[in-house]
Amino acid sequence: MRSFYHVLINSLIANVTISFLWFALVFWVYLETKSVLATGIIGGAYMLFVAITSIFFGTIVDHHKKKQVFVVSSAITLAFFALAGVLYTLQPASELLQLTNPTFWLFIGVILLGAIVGNVRNIALSTIVTLLVPKDQRANANGLAGTVGGIGFIVTSVFSGLAIGMLGMGWVLVIAIVIMAVALVHIWFVAIPEEGIVHDPELAKKKVDLRGSVAAISAVPGLFALLLFSTFNNLIGGVYMALLDPYGLTLFSVEMWGILFGVAGTGFVVGGLIIAKWGLGKNPVKTLLGVVIAMGFIGALFTIREWPWLLAIGLWLYMVITPAIEAAEQTVIQRVVPYERQGRVFGFAQAFESAAAPITSFLIAPLAEFWIIPYVNSDAGQASLGWLLGAGEARGIALVFLFSGVLISVVAACAFLTKSYRRLSESYRNA
Repeated sequence: MRSFYHVLINSLIANVTISFLWFALVFWVYLETKSVLATGIIGGAYMLFVAITSIFFGTIVDHHKKKQVFVVSSAITLAFFALAGVLYTLQPASELLQLTNPTFWLFIGVILLGAIVGNVRNIALSTIVTLLVPKDQRANANGLAGTVGGIGFIVTSVFSGLAIGMLGMGWVLVIAIVIMAVALVHIWFVAIPEEGIVHDPELAKKKVDLRGSVAAISAVPGLFALLLFSTFNNLIGGVYMALLDPYGLTLFSVEMWGILFGVAGTGFVVGGLIIAKWGLGKNPVKTLLGVVIAMGFIGALFTIREWPWLLAIGLWLYMVITPAIEAAEQTVIQRVVPYERQGRVFGFAQAFESAAAPITSFLIAPLAEFWIIPYVNSDAGQASLGWLLGAGEARGIALVFLFSGVLISVVAACAFLTKSYRRLSESYRNA
């Protein structure tokens, strides 16, 4: 377990550094250019590349020793960040920030590639749990991983904006390069016991093994249904990704909203620690569906009235139970999928689940702005829905949240009645 803790700490350092630089970049671009288009392209490009590269990265994880994956990923990320630092010094910031300047987009692209390459570490971390943690402790280990993610969320939320405001982009790059170098040196000396690469004779050794990923998933009854459900859950999550900030900023100043999000991030830590202490029960599939029902309930009701305290409490509770969903999915995969196939399965899952939320986000934003919100704020909308949602500027967004929460809760409840649920639960028990 000692090696696992070292890898976990290293992942915390690397992920926080990558997130710190990436969010600082988005803040910097918007503050300096006031271009929503530029920040939209940057954010969309990141999610798109995560989805595109995840299957490829999953295959890499399966075909190489895990320490090699961590070391090479850290080195490449460091190299891209260093290159970005060089590009930053080549031109004055006033010239670099011209959206028509090719160097600006090259600078953005280099940091983007560094962040994307770092994502292979997250896929490898999921397989590391299988490699280094006893079977009966994997749910707890996944909970610790959720805690690490929560800490990263808090740190990023608080310090990225402060660093850009107080230090500027140049020093942000220096900090990111130095800490990433520390992460590389650290992982170099961490022992990850792995006798050799376990090759799967049934799956072809391809750089992008989509067929092998599908075959690995299809070999476990009910697993594809689980991944499909998780993708649908992320589709619903895209609603909150698109509309939560606009909703929150109707109730709070931008400063208070940022602080609230940082405080809410403690919920990730609490939720992860709960799982680390008590696990996920005898059937993580059952736990996952139950938690999604609760999440839908919270998501439906935390905006039912424009009460700041209701939003704050609901958001924190939402964060508390979120780690259980990811941890449950990881625990199931780690147990029912052979170790030599897990990289492909995790990569496949991440590809589809990462792509889901942006799709919904892009679709719901114009629907909400041009149709739902105007209708709810109209006299007819208030007459029909006022009793349910109350009055206020963002009642249209509240309606979207209410519908989305109820929908995912109903779907999760119905999932208990499916053959896929029973078959996957049986596969987990017998693995």
